Amino acid sequence: MKTQDRHIRSKVRWGIAGIFVLFLAAFAYDVPAVFNRGIDTVNKTVALGIPHIPENPFQLGLDLQGGAHLVYQADVTDIPFADRAVAVEGVRDVIERRVNAFGVGEPNVQTAKVGDDYRLNVELAGITDVNRAITMIGETPILEFQEENNVPPRALTAEEQAQIDEENAAAKEKAVLVVNALQAGQDFDSLVQEYSQDDTSKNNNGYVGFVPSSVAVLAPIYEWAQTHAEGDVSQDTIETDIGYHLVKRGVEQEGEPQVAASHILVCYLGASGCANPLYTKEEARAKAQDIFDQANADNFAQLAQEFSSDPSVVENGGDLGTFGKGAMVPAFEEAVYNAEVGQIVGPVESQFGFHVIYKTGESAETEYEISHVFIRKTLDTDILPSQSPWMPTGLSGKQLERAEVVTDGNTGAVQVSLQFDQEGTELFEEITGRNVGKSIAIFLDGAPISIPSVNQAIGGGRAVITGSFTVKEAQVLSQRLNTGALPVSIELISQQSIGASLGAESLSKSMKAGILGILLVMVFMLLYYRLPGLVSVISLAIYIILTLAIFKLIGVTLTLAGIAGFILSIGMAVDANVLIFERLKEELRAGRSLKGAVEEGFLRAWSSIRDGNISTLITCALLIWFGSSFVQGFAATLAIGVLLSMFSAITITRVMLRFVVPWFQEYGSVLFLGSKKE
Repeated sequence: MKTQDRHIRSKVRWGIAGIFVLFLAAFAYDVPAVFNRGIDTVNKTVALGIPHIPENPFQLGLDLQGGAHLVYQADVTDIPFADRAVAVEGVRDVIERRVNAFGVGEPNVQTAKVGDDYRLNVELAGITDVNRAITMIGETPILEFQEENNVPPRALTAEEQAQIDEENAAAKEKAVLVVNALQAGQDFDSLVQEYSQDDTSKNNNGYVGFVPSSVAVLAPIYEWAQTHAEGDVSQDTIETDIGYHLVKRGVEQEGEPQVAASHILVCYLGASGCANPLYTKEEARAKAQDIFDQANADNFAQLAQEFSSDPSVVENGGDLGTFGKGAMVPAFEEAVYNAEVGQIVGPVESQFGFHVIYKTGESAETEYEISHVFIRKTLDTDILPSQSPWMPTGLSGKQLERAEVVTDGNTGAVQVSLQFDQEGTELFEEITGRNVGKSIAIFLDGAPISIPSVNQAIGGGRAVITGSFTVKEAQVLSQRLNTGALPVSIELISQQSIGASLGAESLSKSMKAGILGILLVMVFMLLYYRLPGLVSVISLAIYIILTLAIFKLIGVTLTLAGIAGFILSIGMAVDANVLIFERLKEELRAGRSLKGAVEEGFLRAWSSIRDGNISTLITCALLIWFGSSFVQGFAATLAIGVLLSMFSAITITRVMLRFVVPWFQEYGSVLFLGSKKE
């Protein structure tokens, strides 16, 4: 019997150790910055090279981060019934790529069918320029076929230069007219409608959006905005390289952070741009690690001059200057943005080799909201041949009848087949005839989606795009091509905007309410249940940390509704403990020992906990299946919380009670009932 008891105690101790490890891992994932500071301290002390924990933030919905919720209705009346769902999915794909290109983090674009209507729900969390996003989303998808640009560059002729000078003099005169009209009392919005040549902003009262200092062409406007207040209008036009601007300043905001850094690059044989490789990949990794171990703020520049493979920064000690997001390759960018100012990190691998990075500064520039009346100049590029590597052919989505996924009859390779109409058939045969041995690029919304090579002139209006496609990739490409060939017009039928400050306020209030509620529940459990209450409080803390880690791990987007679901699940986790403890007290009153009461309490309470939580999970499944995005967020967080609450109540609380029961056998009735049992 004693051997069995020792075996049980050993299992319980291992259970406690497992709970502690689980808590530590989840807590580190929730707040990695705290652990990374400790890791840096250890690495500097003993040079173990322990890697950082990735610092991925929680994903916040638009009601917490601010942004816009847009609802579009698709016009599918001219599309065959069988093709409507596919066409709308294609439009969803295009919208998602457009808002991604616009710089919106984690956009949510979903299709829905309401009766016979097809709709698209677009959630843009964190967006500031809603009107520009609406303009971008609402454009019809444009599919184009372009060929290689073989036109050589040339200089302007004297006649062309004279034409440019004449047209720009006329533009200057028009700018003077705008200023005169402003001084005569004409309001800014009417000036936009009458004079502005910026089609993108003209229908939105000249609204451009937030302008950062990094947009070189608008630098004069940025400098003007720095010295003026919200609502000011420039009393003269501001000249830039592209034209004349009468400018109105709006609010200001903190823009994307800019970082300053230096680096030491150790390239290797086979790395991109490595002109004189000295190392194999493993040797380069070891060398970079050796440099990292030596590097500090005082010797970094000297080490860069001595060892760096980057010739552009060797002479200035590896200094890369100040740059923003998108300026560096992803691996480098992630490392430098996650580092703290003054921290040296590495080795960081990219396609160029291994980097040791010294982050020397970080700042967030101010961006200014700008509207303008724009009078454009005639530029050299308006007359000279385009220097783009691709040039239009006249073949577009208007001539494409259909794209579909097919397989090669001989090899079984997945391909995408194109079928053109009569006009497209003739154009395509002509284009492929003059581009044998060259490539033709297929552009959707200005971005290349495929660049196939031409093996021979192709007649008959049918072509095949070959490549190392998976079935999924071919289906996506086909869908994108059909979207360009069968443009579905969409109409904005609902728009809801939430300011970033309102979102921050909502988040702050939600956090305060949640923390206060959790603390009150913990105090109640401690006062009413004494030692078991303390165990439940510890279990509840582990449950909260573990649930937040799961949210971050699987990418749950937290909204106000989602936070409500999470807090409700905390209450249900406590409810499970209450059921267990009340059943335990009944067993003690019936004369059982503390150990027997604990085991029987969990056993008899389980059926009630199970049935109650299953009914909740069924409701969550229905809400996720039929609900809108906010309702789905509530249901998803509640479902995750309920599942984890069963784990915390039945596993974590039970293991901890089993651990403490042997120490309090004699006082079980006092600890649970409040007085010794008669």
